[in-house]
Amino acid sequence: MAGTEQVQIAGGNLAATLEANGERLLTCVHCGLCLPSCPTYVQLGNENDSPRGRLFLMRAVVEGRLEVPGSFTSHINLCLGCRACESACPSGVPYGHLLEAARADIARARPVEGRARGLLLRLALNHLLMRPSLLGAALTLARWFRDSGFARMIFDAGAADSRSRFALALLISSRSSLKFERPRPRADSSPDTTRDQKRTQGPVVTILKGCVMEGLFKEVNRATERVLSRNGFHVVETAGQFCCGALHSHAGEVESARELARRNIEAFSRTGCDFIAVNAAGCGAAMKEYGSLLSNDPKFKDRAAQFSARVRDISELLADSGISPPAALREIRVAYDAPCHLLHAQKIASAPVELMSRISGVELVPLRGSETCCGGAGIYNLQHFEMSRDILREKIESIRASGAGAVASSNPGCIMQIGAGLMLAGEELAVAHPVQLLDVAYDPE
Repeated sequence: MAGTEQVQIAGGNLAATLEANGERLLTCVHCGLCLPSCPTYVQLGNENDSPRGRLFLMRAVVEGRLEVPGSFTSHINLCLGCRACESACPSGVPYGHLLEAARADIARARPVEGRARGLLLRLALNHLLMRPSLLGAALTLARWFRDSGFARMIFDAGAADSRSRFALALLISSRSSLKFERPRPRADSSPDTTRDQKRTQGPVVTILKGCVMEGLFKEVNRATERVLSRNGFHVVETAGQFCCGALHSHAGEVESARELARRNIEAFSRTGCDFIAVNAAGCGAAMKEYGSLLSNDPKFKDRAAQFSARVRDISELLADSGISPPAALREIRVAYDAPCHLLHAQKIASAPVELMSRISGVELVPLRGSETCCGGAGIYNLQHFEMSRDILREKIESIRASGAGAVASSNPGCIMQIGAGLMLAGEELAVAHPVQLLDVAYDPE
């Protein structure tokens, strides 16, 4: 059996990806600069749970010195995929691509341990998330449970174990608690004719609605549409769009991710848009890498690369084009926590901060460890509850120390993770997307 698995691995995604990135991998001299940036290594101090340790394990599997089931699977799956090691690595090792390739081989090997949990995960990824009608129904039910007050009632009653209580807090935190007092328009204010002219001549933009974003964060999608229109973009709808496939890639279900990428390329191409705006950092990172994901597909290779070139994070798009001055909000101290897949995968650091700094009344306060993972990482917080909780605890302590009255983050998973952590810690702080701050400032009524 072991020999059969080694043949599968040797001809699998991991071997191919290692071979394709051979030169960059050879430049890894195991210097250790990635170690302080790795959340699991910081927590455990185990070399096998560090980026360079996991790279060593990958090479051992490809060379036939290590089997997939067992320690390899556990160490690879414990990685959050935050890609902070890529920002720290002076050699440019493509760790994120290698991690996804390793997980694809793990998924193909179907290790015995965690089989029931793995089966449920595959059913969710390869069936629920591939069918918009089923996914929409599930998210509608979740939204009803959240908005009806039942989720909060169960949470407040303490009638659930710690893991279930945390799951309830995640769901509750997906509902925006952002509330600002806004000044009335000045009596002498006049229409911004420059902006109105710009609006008629602006670029055509369509928005990835996403699955979780549209299902649980509708207000962020609507805010995105209003802010883009307010700043001269012509926003058009994209019918037939699907889940971006990020969760599938992270879990090793690469073929499902490729199928979703093809469907999205077809759907978004029909709009003839100039840009595809994304307000979820993980989704944006995945869509910007469609070119790599479909690099071996002769029909979609070039189309995927062209598609990815048009994808923009909402903050990136607005910062590059310049924005109309927003109105003032009441004074509030805001701490910005950078989503890993915005900062480390997309390399976007300053755009969200620049946009929020344009809002009079918003004081951006330093947040220790703002560049480190909050422990959410897609569904990692549900799969590895204890590790996620330990990482989140440090993030909550940093937020407390900042003295902030609100937290901003550009990814739904991060908003839910940080919001849940604050709830469990008894902190009453709003957690919002930066575009929501702009939206509120643009609409004083």
